[in-house]
Amino acid sequence: MRFTGRHGYYDHELETPQAFEVDVEIVLNLQPAGVDDDLEKTIDYGRVYAIARQIVESTSYRLLEAIAEAISHEILTEFEVTEVGVRVRKPDVQLGGPLDHASVEIWRRRSER
Repeated sequence: MRFTGRHGYYDHELETPQAFEVDVEIVLNLQPAGVDDDLEKTIDYGRVYAIARQIVESTSYRLLEAIAEAISHEILTEFEVTEVGVRVRKPDVQLGGPLDHASVEIWRRRSER
C-alpha cells in the first residue's frame, strides 16, 4: 500500500508530505472462509487498507515504529486475528548519502495487546 503522510524525527520532515509504503500480513484460520467461500468468515482487505490509510495520512508520528504499532493495534482490535505483521517503509530518506529506504517490521500477537 502506498500513502503520503507527514512523519519523521526532524521537524522539517513534518512540514511536507512524503511517501510511505505499508505491508500487512495477517495470521488467522482461513479454512472456514475457504470452505464456505464467505467474506464474513475472513478479513475484509478493504477495511485493512482503510485502517492503514487513516493512520498514515491523518496522524503524524516521529518514528516508523509508532506507525507500525498503531496499525497493528487497530487490526488486532478490529479483527479476530491471531497475529499481524506490519512493515513500514520510507522510500525517500535524506541522511546525507545514498539510501534506498528506511524501514521497520513488527509482529504482534493477540496476547500482546
